[in-house]
Amino acid sequence: MNLDGDVWRRVSMGEGMTPIVSYNGNVFLKMDFMMPTLSFKDRGAATLVSHMKAIGVKKCVQDSSGNAGVAVAAYCARSGIACEIYVPEGTSPNKIAMIEGFGAKAVVVPGTRDHCAEVCRSKVKEEGAYYANHVYNPYFYEGTKAYIYETFEQLKRIPRHIFIELGNGTLFIGAVLALEHLMRSGVIDEFPQLIAVQSENCAPFYETEEQGSSSLVEVTPKPTLAEGIAIGKPARADEVLDMIRRHNVKVITAPEDRILPCREEMSKRGFYVEHTTAAALAAYYRYCEKFGPTEDALLSLCGAGLKSEH
Repeated sequence: MNLDGDVWRRVSMGEGMTPIVSYNGNVFLKMDFMMPTLSFKDRGAATLVSHMKAIGVKKCVQDSSGNAGVAVAAYCARSGIACEIYVPEGTSPNKIAMIEGFGAKAVVVPGTRDHCAEVCRSKVKEEGAYYANHVYNPYFYEGTKAYIYETFEQLKRIPRHIFIELGNGTLFIGAVLALEHLMRSGVIDEFPQLIAVQSENCAPFYETEEQGSSSLVEVTPKPTLAEGIAIGKPARADEVLDMIRRHNVKVITAPEDRILPCREEMSKRGFYVEHTTAAALAAYYRYCEKFGPTEDALLSLCGAGLKSEH
């Protein structure tokens, strides 16, 4: 039973079903920067804001490294919901401008992304506003699951290797849940090799796997161009670790000094992406160096290049 009815029809802006194109003989790219707000976060934002509209939410707050904040601000604007977005210092000015352009209030918080989340949650407790958070709210993941469903519908199969940028796990968790659903349903009979991509300068899951720790290893984040995955203390770390180990997910890091060269390479082939997306390609190349040629791989172009100019 759909408790939210047809509210989504008035909220949706046509997100999803982004094209999948070949990058080279081994890599496919899902063009998620072709979403209404230029990032993959629109799938989750559309689903979450549809639910908010259905239950009568008038105001929400959220913390974000940028893309989720932009997406929620846009869909809230379309739905007539007041919105306040908290972002950490160092967030791309273009993302902040987009948030404000949609009529939301952007609050820049000094310090790390993790501290930004703490400040935002304090605001939630003080005001009692709806916490439209893409990390905690299950409706957001119902939206991000569509990344996998779309891929299967478009290719009539699931690629053998799927590289997914991993910070808080917004796309990673959604993708795993969707793949598990397809397995249970008998639609696919083999789980693909997932490769979680972390920044070399902020890689708690990579360090945890390297050390064989049963719980998330504490790291001190360093500045990184891959701002979208610069999460030192992921809120759903236990859940992500369980998924990593249950499905034999490999974790790889993107070399910081190869992010800009990869971005330039992609630009010269017609794909103008943000730094976090370029980090995924850098991590793909490192993975190939470590494990050999990797064919039939899917990468998400998670955000447009204009969003991460500094």
